[in-house]
Amino acid sequence: MKKQFLSLLFFTFLTFIPVHAQKVVSGIKLDAKLSIEGQDLVLNGAGIREKMWFDLYVGSLYVEKKSSNAKDIINSKEAIAIRLDVLSGMVTSKKMVAALDEGLVNSTNNNTAPLKDKIAKFKGFFKDEIKVGDKFILVYDPAQGVVFYKNGVKKGTIEGYDFKKALFGIWLCDKPADAGLKSSLLGK
Repeated sequence: MKKQFLSLLFFTFLTFIPVHAQKVVSGIKLDAKLSIEGQDLVLNGAGIREKMWFDLYVGSLYVEKKSSNAKDIINSKEAIAIRLDVLSGMVTSKKMVAALDEGLVNSTNNNTAPLKDKIAKFKGFFKDEIKVGDKFILVYDPAQGVVFYKNGVKKGTIEGYDFKKALFGIWLCDKPADAGLKSSLLGK
């Protein structure tokens, strides 16, 4: 009888433990919800950006409504955010800018000319050297455009839905930066 009572007590205890909805990817704790720029977003998916077997960063995608359809997410005019948590010293400012250039070319089907000035401004946000542990949040607020944060500090805004589509396409287009990461961002 005592054993049954203790089992019941233990089960009851587990039932009432508060659940903090978090996901952990490569040691990075990701909250299930993100509130930023007046937007309340939910974690759609998260994964690791790898290159030649090296873990470069954890990418996590936050949306208003979960979706596994990349095109719908790219074309949505709703708020969206991507968080990048740097894991490796191989991620430098110079390499990040080069990766952005390649990703934007892929995302726009080699049609970056209309976004030239916006891209140049955006790349300027990466002029300070990147260190392991740096956290970038890129949030699209329909009223402002893409707002850029580094380690919780707002660095600037790039206006335009066109830039939002190109930027988020880096990770979600048909030729993404990392196909495995794309799948993870889509919750697959």
